Amino acid sequence: MHFPKLVCCSSWIFCFVTTKMTIHVVEVSRVTPAPDSVLNSANLLAIPLTFFDLPWLVINPAKRVFFYRLTESTREHFRSSILPKLKLSLSLVLRNYLPLSGRLISHPNEPKPSIVVSPNDVVSLTIAETDADFSLLSSYGQRPAWELHTLIPELPVSDDSATVLSLQITLFPGQGFSIGVAAHHAVLDGKTSTMFVKAWAHTCKRENTVVAPLPETLTPSLDRSLIKDTTGLDEQMLKIVRSLNDGGRIAGSRRNLSSIPAWERGDDGVFATLVLSRGDVEKLRERVKNESPDPSQLLHLSTLVVAYAYVWTCLVKARGGDMERPVSLLFVADFRERLDPPLPATYFGNCMFPAGCFNSKTAGDFSGEGGFVAAVEMLSGLVKGLSSRKIETIAEEFKIGFDCVGVTSQLGSLAGSTRLGVYESDFGWGKPVKVDIVSIERNTISMAERRDESGGIELGLCMNKAEMDIVLALFNSGLQN
Repeated sequence: MHFPKLVCCSSWIFCFVTTKMTIHVVEVSRVTPAPDSVLNSANLLAIPLTFFDLPWLVINPAKRVFFYRLTESTREHFRSSILPKLKLSLSLVLRNYLPLSGRLISHPNEPKPSIVVSPNDVVSLTIAETDADFSLLSSYGQRPAWELHTLIPELPVSDDSATVLSLQITLFPGQGFSIGVAAHHAVLDGKTSTMFVKAWAHTCKRENTVVAPLPETLTPSLDRSLIKDTTGLDEQMLKIVRSLNDGGRIAGSRRNLSSIPAWERGDDGVFATLVLSRGDVEKLRERVKNESPDPSQLLHLSTLVVAYAYVWTCLVKARGGDMERPVSLLFVADFRERLDPPLPATYFGNCMFPAGCFNSKTAGDFSGEGGFVAAVEMLSGLVKGLSSRKIETIAEEFKIGFDCVGVTSQLGSLAGSTRLGVYESDFGWGKPVKVDIVSIERNTISMAERRDESGGIELGLCMNKAEMDIVLALFNSGLQN
């Protein structure tokens, strides 16, 4: 039996005290992939980025937190029983997910960054403890944004090197624990990230953690040669990134591998999760069918389209202001099944590409009586168009979208999906009571399946409390009509 090498810096103890909560960082472990991986002491694993990865170089790290209720989670039980299983299973699963222990490297003599994994690379695992209210932070109501962010570790980035993955396990004594995940978006998308967490959970939960291999559905495909660039898409995406590096709309303010500065949350920044039941979604579909001037059978009325359109109209109405102001929105589509030939469902990396409507709509288009239906019709057209347009066309539209960001007054975007199955991540102590995407901000809407109802949907928002109050009021009142 081979056990992982865990380098635990238990003397690194930090204490962050606020007026309402305290969080102690009691240990920082450096977890290496268990033996028997494809690496040995004499070689490196280098994985080039593809045109699907490159646009995400400018996006902030993807951050997600999983909450697990465990009333017997005393310090002693947590440290003697739960934590060792989590560490061992992490080391074991990293054998299959080696790129997560590596670094994103930008070399001046290379045209684009690569993921480089050496035999000594590790994943940083922070162990923390907090006196915060577990029930509040794992709820659906308004929660302080800064408190949720204390549950997510930092993801170090320098001029030419970036950490791929950082993890944090936080104990809420007598209440439960959370697992915070911070990942560089240029290395993996939400589907890959969720697959990794499920694989970690699967390994932790099973009795024989060392011998049994991962099931095929959780074993990543690392073959980047499956994605062919026959029309110069790599160069197109690199030009977008370079324009931001060398004098774009944030000239001089960002480093080579650092992302666009995130929205600065004030002390009144809050998260909230809006819920649409299956009945709510069906009610909204019927509203579109009754009010749309176009034959409703031609519209793509998926849960994603209906829910996104509904929340987007609430956000535009809440912002108010000049109804002639330009607004734009986008969403990302998974192209694994849209390529020819299709990629494996377990392909490791980004295979998401943004599609959107840029600089052609005004706030007034979504604020009136027909605003919700107009948003549905527009999103329906975008989704249906994915099957008829080539990836090169969508890439060109993505570039147009970047050019429009500086002139639009409000840009909506979507993170996550109802198809990821985030609530399937059971480490052996039950499925999560709540999962939140913490990297959203203002007009970004997170999306996930509803935990306890098939066909329902959870929609996360993060903004100032005054704005959130208005959005929630509009959201609730609209469902009562």
